[in-house]
Amino acid sequence: MPATPTTPPPALRPYLTARHELLWDEADVFAEEHIAPRAARMEAAPGRVERKVADLMAARGWFAVTVPAAFGGLGAGHVAKTVLVHRIARVSAAAAAILQATLIPVGGLLHFATYEQKGRWLPRVADGSLLLSIAVTEPRAGGHIGGIETTAERARNQWVITGSKVHIGNSHLAGAHLVVARTAEAGVSTSQALTAFMVESDRPGLSVSDHRPGLGLHGFSAGRLDLDHVRVPEDNVVGEIGQGLSVAQSSSILYGRPNLAALSLGIHEAVVATTTSRLKARARYRGALSDLPVLRDRIGDMEARLRAGRILAYQSVHLLDQGLPCDADLINAKYLGHQWAMQSTQDAMELHGAHALDRGYVLQRLWRDIQHTYPPAGTGEVQRIRLADAAFNEDHIQWSERLAAEASWARPDPTAA
Repeated sequence: MPATPTTPPPALRPYLTARHELLWDEADVFAEEHIAPRAARMEAAPGRVERKVADLMAARGWFAVTVPAAFGGLGAGHVAKTVLVHRIARVSAAAAAILQATLIPVGGLLHFATYEQKGRWLPRVADGSLLLSIAVTEPRAGGHIGGIETTAERARNQWVITGSKVHIGNSHLAGAHLVVARTAEAGVSTSQALTAFMVESDRPGLSVSDHRPGLGLHGFSAGRLDLDHVRVPEDNVVGEIGQGLSVAQSSSILYGRPNLAALSLGIHEAVVATTTSRLKARARYRGALSDLPVLRDRIGDMEARLRAGRILAYQSVHLLDQGLPCDADLINAKYLGHQWAMQSTQDAMELHGAHALDRGYVLQRLWRDIQHTYPPAGTGEVQRIRLADAAFNEDHIQWSERLAAEASWARPDPTAA
């Protein structure tokens, strides 16, 4: 699988500024020099959390790519974020997952934290001294936000949080977690029953279970947090009391879903590159496998899906950077981006024949990694329901539009080089 830098395809030029193209080159060079040599080691040691890659990305300020310069960030916007996740995922989806998992809680802070809270947390993200996680999913509720059982009770000027969270990206790397907990009695509408809190990882009562590797994304941790009467001060509340659902939903739609679209896109590109390289190199009938029409037909399908997924991923975040309503476009990019990449990966496995089953071959890693872009930020079923809402004009909350005005001061400068 080639890891050498490439120029952006012409179809993406309408969405990329000169600054984006510089970031594209920077990410490609970084991936070739620092991630590609580590990819095999990460794959061979799934029980090990990859910290060095996280440190290297943090040193470049990439965890604060959407954070305004006033708080030490790059202030480069969502297209830039997609460039980084996409180009890193092309070489290692696990490394890209580390990057995108911190970007989601950063979005929650940007949209809901007070100015003082942003000044407290975001400069540390920008200088690389702090990684974050967002902790919403629970053992019994899964991704059903209305079923959250973790509670937060007020105790004078503090809150006491008790409960468990699972599948938390960067659980073992994060120095603080954006935790959504129930703050209202049973019977209160979910829209008013939840609250978001910043919880530092060294708070007494907070424990992180030992890392257990998943099917794919080896080197990335997505573990369990247990909170046993963890006390946090009042000023760790993010947003207003009862606004936790809004924090979780907006972060998922505006950050989680486009991030996963970019992750799927990087894997998809690697799958197509790996497969075409194999077919061109494999001799058959006085030529190569790539000469056979039946195989070229399959590759044509893969290429069509890849090109369509690429446009969806970048067009949707371009709209977001412009402050235009695009919730359904972000949802669609995640949904079809995964679906198309998954189909191409399965096709690639079949086109490789028995070679795809050889232990250690890169295609096995890509097949396992793409499975991880389906459940987060809503499964395919959830995405289709939300798209149906859009079809019936029932998608009443447009987070992209609602938060655009208050985020306009952070919007990237399209003329910046």
